[in-house]
Amino acid sequence: MGSDRSDQGNPGLARLHAYPFQRLRRLLEGVTPASTATPVPLSIGEPKHPVPGFIAEAFRAGVDSSLGRYPATIGMPELRAGIADWLRWRFRLVNAPIDADRQILPAAGTREALFAVTQALIDPARRPAVFMPNPFYQIYEGAALLAGGQPRMLNTGQSGLPDLDRIEELEWARCGLIYLCSPGNPTGRVLPQSFWNQLFAIRDRHGFVIAADECYSELYRDEDAPTLGLLEACEAAGRDDFSGCLAFHSLSKRSNVPGLRSGFIAGDAGLIEAFSAYRTYQGCALPFHAQQASLAAWGDETHVRENRAAYRRKFTMAREYLADLAPYDEPEAGFYIWLPAPGGDDEAFTRALYAATGITVLPGRYLSRPTPEGDPGAGYVRLALVAEQTICEDALERMRRFIQQWQ
Repeated sequence: MGSDRSDQGNPGLARLHAYPFQRLRRLLEGVTPASTATPVPLSIGEPKHPVPGFIAEAFRAGVDSSLGRYPATIGMPELRAGIADWLRWRFRLVNAPIDADRQILPAAGTREALFAVTQALIDPARRPAVFMPNPFYQIYEGAALLAGGQPRMLNTGQSGLPDLDRIEELEWARCGLIYLCSPGNPTGRVLPQSFWNQLFAIRDRHGFVIAADECYSELYRDEDAPTLGLLEACEAAGRDDFSGCLAFHSLSKRSNVPGLRSGFIAGDAGLIEAFSAYRTYQGCALPFHAQQASLAAWGDETHVRENRAAYRRKFTMAREYLADLAPYDEPEAGFYIWLPAPGGDDEAFTRALYAATGITVLPGRYLSRPTPEGDPGAGYVRLALVAEQTICEDALERMRRFIQQWQ
């Protein structure tokens, strides 16, 4: 007799929630927008700014010479050295100079690495809890479940900061890893040094891994005030070896190349060594031509400043169209607006907005989970200002007219 198929496979698969965009498709199913204007998706965070030409050139130049070779998991020495130079410059790492050979590992974007880190570095038999902010990037939860772990939601609420004081020592003792996102998705909140100092002290008592998702770190508003990163916070706290800490970076948002699938992990040399061993078997090495394009991207800041300027213009425009009708907290970085849904029901607002205007936003509850303290995503919608300025302006103007009628 054949075995019962329900007993096969990773049991975590049965616990996965539908991805936010699957839920959005179901919500909008059967709705035909009344507007004849071109539909505009503000629901997904896929950058639409132009790909810098020099990155594409570096990619093309490397293809012919790289397809006949297997790339190493640890990446080219030149790429690791280039990333190390960028980290030292960007996060002012003076007392804790990053070691390109022992503390950096290229990755196929942050999504791949953020998922894999939990598979590699938690022991679900001893420390099954995986902490994460709520609302959150759904990869964190899926990674925890598929590693045999137990997701523990930390509501961020109005402050945008998880309240570490609400967690008891017994819970921390069960924690294998904590995910944090700074600047945050969806709030754009940047974690301050005081938060990191408190977390470092807790970590040193309990020994869990700190995984900081910093894929939005280069989309800050003020050119004179770059966002604080985990490695920089370690430097300020005297943690010169980045003990227990891993920072995850990507070129997708910084350089408008989500299709390149390129990023890196940096931090604690011992964790990098263990993670590298896992990834050697996982088979996720970046192709040489992708590495060459990545090296070119990390070595240039002109296109990044231009990218930030474009987002600043769009956030200024968004305030002019929305702030008086639907007041919201201005994000410190990133490209999202976390907007209180007019009328209070995020799903109803999303569906009605799409029906009337063809504008798609994402209900906040699709990015969060209900907890005993409430659902911190319910009653919000997320807007991704990723399209070119003229498209965003048209969408915001339509939204303004709709909100005026909706209210």
